[in-house]
Amino acid sequence: MYKILIADDEVIERKVLHKRLLRDFPEENIEVFEAANGREVLELYEKERPQILILDIEMPGVSGLKAAEMIRENDRKANIIFLTAFDEFAYAKRAITIHALDYLLKPCADGELQAAVLEAMHLLDASDTRVGGGQQAGAGENVTEGRSAGFMPDDSNGIQRDSRAAGEHLAGAAASSVTYMRGETAPQAGLLETEMHDYISRHYMDNLSVQEISSHFGYSEAYFCKLFKQYFGRSFITYLTDYRIRKAEELMREERLSIAEIGTAVGYPDPNYFAKVFRRITGLSPKDYRSRHL
Repeated sequence: MYKILIADDEVIERKVLHKRLLRDFPEENIEVFEAANGREVLELYEKERPQILILDIEMPGVSGLKAAEMIRENDRKANIIFLTAFDEFAYAKRAITIHALDYLLKPCADGELQAAVLEAMHLLDASDTRVGGGQQAGAGENVTEGRSAGFMPDDSNGIQRDSRAAGEHLAGAAASSVTYMRGETAPQAGLLETEMHDYISRHYMDNLSVQEISSHFGYSEAYFCKLFKQYFGRSFITYLTDYRIRKAEELMREERLSIAEIGTAVGYPDPNYFAKVFRRITGLSPKDYRSRHL
């Protein structure tokens, strides 16, 4: 079972999110809890131990950021997703230090939240496989692949490495992003947008992470995600997922390739996870899609 905690001080926002999760994941065994502020988040966390937390940032009393920081001190594997109306670089920077899985701005498209929650579920599945003593190589591949579209590293070395990488780029990126959010000139799209797309087209089949691509372009993860959303209108996770599934649809017309081989070719070496993502995007299982298009 996946336990998901939603925190927002607006009751309507909570109810809408609650319904969206039940609608978007009808085949998953999920239990959803609601909190109106950070203090309730901490109380529910201690009582229920949710593995996935979807948190608003600005809430009365204890903020969502503060609650997340307190949880992260004792739980390195909690999957934290920030969903907020506040487009502030300081918030995004703190989200990186917390190792949040994603930082989404309201209003959030259905596909963005779905992708983030599905990624969190896969991280949990991969972690359970490793802890449960499954085949070591396979479990390691799952964990690595599970990190391929998100922020959250799954090992202490990864946390230290990502923190160092963010630190190296943060000073320059912070100045640039503050300028951008004050309404001044942001890095122009054009060439940079094309380069981002080209980089994804060359590496989508690899374990491509936001840490890797942001480092390649010389930005902190927070600022890269801001630029990416500005240029493409979608989060990096959503864009990469959609790109991979489009490529998978093209390969489905190749009879010589098995479905498992197609999944691996587009960056999903875990066939179960590939099937789950493919169904969410297309509405069909890979097998059904292929039978309709061959």
